[in-house]
Amino acid sequence: MEAQSKVYHLFADKLFAVSLKYSKNYQDAEDNLQDSFVTIFAKIKQYKYKGSFEGWLKRITIHTAIQKYRKKVPLEIVKEVADDIEEDDTDFNSSDFSITVLLDCIQQLPNRYRLVFNLYVLDDYAHKEIAALLNISEGTSKSNLSRARKILKQKLTAQKNMLN
Repeated sequence: MEAQSKVYHLFADKLFAVSLKYSKNYQDAEDNLQDSFVTIFAKIKQYKYKGSFEGWLKRITIHTAIQKYRKKVPLEIVKEVADDIEEDDTDFNSSDFSITVLLDCIQQLPNRYRLVFNLYVLDDYAHKEIAALLNISEGTSKSNLSRARKILKQKLTAQKNMLN
């Protein structure tokens, strides 16, 4: 029984971290995790033992958070603007900032940018997958990623200047 409890808490902690990435704040992350567990328990028999169980749980958690945002506030995905897509020339090292600062900056992004950024950068989704998941074009996904990076760069530059 104790081993099962440890496994449950391990998965809960990992899934909460995923939920936190896709949520605006801690309370939303808790709600999203709760909804994810309801979905997981309802669909547990659908797991086919193909691929990682943890990956299956993570996908459910990500999809639950995205569905919740769709219901709450319609995603205002910005249309593709070709000039808006630019190369990322960020000269930051990820070790320049604490995980708390990075997460806070990501959570401050508008929903449409935060979702695309997290899916592409943090969870390795391709633009084609993101487009299908969010019902947008691949170009819009690329544009939103570019804008998210630009906003994050501005926020991190401001953070760095405050530290210096």
